[in-house]
Amino acid sequence: MRDEGARTTQGVEPDPDVPGWLFVDLDQTLLKGDLLWEGLLGLLRSSPLRCLLIPFWILAGRAAFKQKLARAVSFSPADLPYRDSVLALIRTAHDEGRKVVLASASPRVWVQAVADHLGGFDAVLATEGDLNLKSETKLAAIQALCADEPFEYVGDSPADIPIWKASARATLVEPRRGLEEALSEGTLVKVVSDAVPEGLGSLLLRELRPPQWVKNTLVFAPLFLAHEWSEGWRLASAVWAFVAFCVVASAGYVFNDLIDLGNDRAHAEKRSRPIASGALPVSAAFLLLGFLASAFIALAVLVLAGATTAMLLLYLVLTFSYSFYFKRRLILDVLLLAGLYGHRLLTGGIAADVMISPWLLVFSAFLFLSLALVKRYSELSLLPESHEDEIRGRAYTKADMPGVQALGQACGMMSILVLCLYVSSEDVAMLYRSPALLWGVVP
Repeated sequence: MRDEGARTTQGVEPDPDVPGWLFVDLDQTLLKGDLLWEGLLGLLRSSPLRCLLIPFWILAGRAAFKQKLARAVSFSPADLPYRDSVLALIRTAHDEGRKVVLASASPRVWVQAVADHLGGFDAVLATEGDLNLKSETKLAAIQALCADEPFEYVGDSPADIPIWKASARATLVEPRRGLEEALSEGTLVKVVSDAVPEGLGSLLLRELRPPQWVKNTLVFAPLFLAHEWSEGWRLASAVWAFVAFCVVASAGYVFNDLIDLGNDRAHAEKRSRPIASGALPVSAAFLLLGFLASAFIALAVLVLAGATTAMLLLYLVLTFSYSFYFKRRLILDVLLLAGLYGHRLLTGGIAADVMISPWLLVFSAFLFLSLALVKRYSELSLLPESHEDEIRGRAYTKADMPGVQALGQACGMMSILVLCLYVSSEDVAMLYRSPALLWGVVP
C-alpha cells in the first residue's frame, strides 16, 4: 500500500496517525553520498600511503574496518551534501513532538558529528565496537530502543527491507527500481524525493568536462605552425594524441574533484559540480576513473607511439602532483598549470614528429603563465562575496590580488613582446609569403 500524497520536494503533511518514533538512515538517505566512501577519499587525500593498510583493516571485519577508518579520517559535517526533502521531514517530525533517531551503519563518531551539527535528534544508533549496524542488526537496535513501539523508518537500500517490513510505515528516499514491490502489501509505503534528479549519463558527461577539451587542440599547433599538416600520417598521429589527451585530461579532472572535494563544496561555483553537489556518488566517480584508465590503455596499445604514451603518462604524474601538493603552494601552482599547457604543445610535436620552434615555447610560456594567473585572480575576486580572506585549499589571500594582477599583466605583455620579435625575425620570411600580415595578430 502506497501513500501517493507523501511524495514531496519540501516535506510531508502532518499526519495524526504516524508512529511516535522516526528512525532516519544517513548514507544515501539524509546524505546524498556515503560516509564510507567519503572516509576512503579522505584517507587518500590526507595519507595516501596508509591506503595500503585498507586490505588488512578489512580482514579484521567490517565493523573494525569502519572504526579504524573513522580514527584515521575526520571531516566537517557542514560541508556534506544533505537532502532537503529529508531535512524537511525531520523538522516536521520534530515539530510534531515525535522522537527522531539517526540510525546508520557508519561509525558512531561520524554519525554523532552529523547529529550534533544538524540538531533535532533524540538519539543516535551507529556502528561501534564489533557491531556493524546494518539490516537485521539495525532492526534489533531499533526495536530495543523503542521497546517494540510502532516506528517509521526512512531509508534507501535493499538492506533496509527487513526494517521496513517490521515498521508501521516505510519511507523510501529516491527508491531504486523494484524496491517498493519488495515490501509486503500490509506495509504503508511513503516515497520522499527531491526535484527530478539529473540522469547518470548527463552527470558523467558533465564530470568529464567536454568544454575543457578545447585546450587539447594545442597538440595540433606544432603541426600547423610547421606547415606539415599535408602529410596524412602526421595529422592522424596528432588526432589520436588529441583523443588520448581528452581521456587523460578528463581523468585528471575527476581525480582532482575527488581530492579537492571538501574545498569544492565550500566554493561559490564549484559546489555545483556533480561530485561536490552529491549528485554523482564518489563510488561512481571511481568507476569512471577506471573506465578512463581502460580507454587510455587501449589507445596506448592500439594507436599511440611509445613516446606519445610516455608524454601522456608524464602529464598524469604532473596532474596528480598538482592535486596532492602544488595546488597549495604559492606561485608554484601557476607555474605547473602553465607547464601543463606547454606540455600539450610538446606532446603534439612528439606525436607528429615535428620540431617545435623556440619562439613558440617562449611565447606560450609567458602566455600560459598569464592565463594561470588570471585563473587565480578570478578566484580571488570572488572572495569578497564569500566573506573569506583566502581561497580555501590554496595559498592565496585577498592581499595577494595586486601582486597576482601585476604579474599576470606583465606575463601577458611579455608574450606580446615575444610575438613582435618573432614577426620581425628572419624565420617568418621562410615560412610565410606575406609575413607583414602577421602584424595583424599582435593587437
